[in-house]
Amino acid sequence: MSVFGPAKKHDEADELKLLDSYRKSGDIAVLGRLYKPYMGLVYGVCLKYLKDEEACKDAVMQIFEELVDKAARHEIKQFRGWLYVLARNYCLMQLRSAKKMDVISMDDVMENSIIMHPEEENKEEAMKALERCMEKLPAAQKQSVNLFYYNDKCYKEIADETGFTLNEVKSYIQNGKRNLKICLEKNGGL
Repeated sequence: MSVFGPAKKHDEADELKLLDSYRKSGDIAVLGRLYKPYMGLVYGVCLKYLKDEEACKDAVMQIFEELVDKAARHEIKQFRGWLYVLARNYCLMQLRSAKKMDVISMDDVMENSIIMHPEEENKEEAMKALERCMEKLPAAQKQSVNLFYYNDKCYKEIADETGFTLNEVKSYIQNGKRNLKICLEKNGGL
């Protein structure tokens, strides 16, 4: 049983017809008919991750706006599962964005260095140090770290874009973070 609860008897064939109709016509009302039965389920997924009712209400609407674009571009074979992944990824991106204090914080990479909380006059130097260390990363690590932190891509999007496996993406990001931390510590954060 998924977060979406027990499988309801939605007619997948009808859903696929609605998707096809939306792709051909661009009529948002058609997409709305497809999305409406799942709004409560999307809200539930958002509540699980975001834990804030108002944020979840906004998320349900934002996810529909993403759906307007993504449903036209992606091949969707099973709408319910695809929508669950879209909702989950949206929530994870919101959580990741909320955690970011500054692009140069790069999660916990620079835990105790001045990069994490640089003084105003040191921000430029801190960014330069980070850029120098990024240049020293192996190409796959650099590409994965850039896509994850700077372009807000999830592991799957990075894998799709680069051709790496999900495990490789995860490994490249973890190793890249570790290598950045070591590099910054060696150079005194600057």
